[in-house]
Amino acid sequence: MKKFQIINGPNLNLLGKREPAVYGNTSFEAYLEVLRKQYPSCEIDCYQSNVEGELINKIHEAGFSYDGIILNAGAYTHTSVALHDAIKAIESPVVEVHISNVHTREEFRHHSMISAACKGVIAGFGLKSYELALVALIN
Repeated sequence: MKKFQIINGPNLNLLGKREPAVYGNTSFEAYLEVLRKQYPSCEIDCYQSNVEGELINKIHEAGFSYDGIILNAGAYTHTSVALHDAIKAIESPVVEVHISNVHTREEFRHHSMISAACKGVIAGFGLKSYELALVALIN
């Protein structure tokens, strides 16, 4: 059984409540149940933190024992060299995920500090972006 770690950054604990026009009405917990049912042959763990250092610690922890990491770093995507360096330091491939299409939003969201360290980037498909990342890592 392949193991995957989803890591969600700041404010993603508010999915379903936060800006539903941008992020939808579904909580991440509800979506995760559906994702796990769709992929029963995969172990899918999930972690969320609003704290950059805790995200780095989780990347380090998962980065040598999981088959892949799906990372939605939230706003840290655009600011964190430390997350970039953490991704570069591990063995597991990382796919950067965004629920919204960041390139249609504010200009400061158009640049990612972590993309260059990731295997790929998926953005703009709502919560389905996580499934697309999972499929990419499985294959």
